[in-house]
Amino acid sequence: MKNWTAQFKKQTALLAVTLSVLAISAPTTSLAQTPARLDKMVVAGWSKPITEITNLLVEEDKGFFKARGIELGYVPGAGGGDALRNILSGQADLAFTDPGSFFAALDKGEKLRAIYDIYPQNVFNVVSLKSANINKPADLKGKRIGVYSLSSGTRQNLQVLLHEAGLSESDVTVVVTGLLNFAPLMQGQVDATAATDTGLLVGKQRGLGDVNVMEVKNHLNISSDFFVVREETYQQKKEVLKRFLLAYRDSADWMIRSPEEAAKLAVKYAIDGKDPAINTEVIKLRNLSSVSVNTQKNGLGSFDMLALQKGAQAYKAFGVIQRDIKISDVVSQDLLPGKK
Repeated sequence: MKNWTAQFKKQTALLAVTLSVLAISAPTTSLAQTPARLDKMVVAGWSKPITEITNLLVEEDKGFFKARGIELGYVPGAGGGDALRNILSGQADLAFTDPGSFFAALDKGEKLRAIYDIYPQNVFNVVSLKSANINKPADLKGKRIGVYSLSSGTRQNLQVLLHEAGLSESDVTVVVTGLLNFAPLMQGQVDATAATDTGLLVGKQRGLGDVNVMEVKNHLNISSDFFVVREETYQQKKEVLKRFLLAYRDSADWMIRSPEEAAKLAVKYAIDGKDPAINTEVIKLRNLSSVSVNTQKNGLGSFDMLALQKGAQAYKAFGVIQRDIKISDVVSQDLLPGKK
């Protein structure tokens, strides 16, 4: 608990620095400057429209993307793998996906490019009831473990923990529980569940009780989600993608600066957003995961290339992927706001 508190304080301090920077460099684009022609860009999400992505859901009210000449669309999914399949099939332009799913797709030979680091903090965890006495990754052997879906970051990060203990999925029973997967844990249908920090927060609000939490970042601390595009899209639509990322940064700036307003709008737009108080806590957690020491230096969306390279090597060492991945070949920062 002391370790978690220290990490939370550190992240809060980073967010405070980010807020001070945003106060100076807040976006000045207004709806009055909206271009006459809009370019449609569709985001393939890893989830349904949920509170933690409120900044992507409030376009009707806030117009961040329209102000940058973008008509925003959103295709829901059930995991980062779903998001990637939706861009590969042409149903969307950008995937909101996790590094594990990205690495797995590259491992299969897909031509993809990551262009924006949405959450530079690893927010994944594996949670169990205290009574299960699961205290370390090795204790997962023989257990039933819930994941959002077989194509989700929860599964990928569970694999990281298992390999850390010298285990594989064959040593456990993986159970697909869906996004709200703490109900199966409370009902005894699984012994542990792979989730995120926001999922755990909501679970506790709904009576989860005393739990043990294994945070994946203590074993592999890389980003949780990127914007990823097909290589063809990256090469052919750079100008439009630059405007999309600028609009997304505008929306992220807003949610960092105005979490209470975002929480109220989540009631209107998010399927899990009925309670503004819970929304506020979810949004504040997600804001914390949007900033890091690296983004403090280089701006929202910037990648820590060295950490990602170590992450790709770790995924290969764990046996999750088979090929070597050179991060500089598949991650680009030239489209980020402020880049020439």
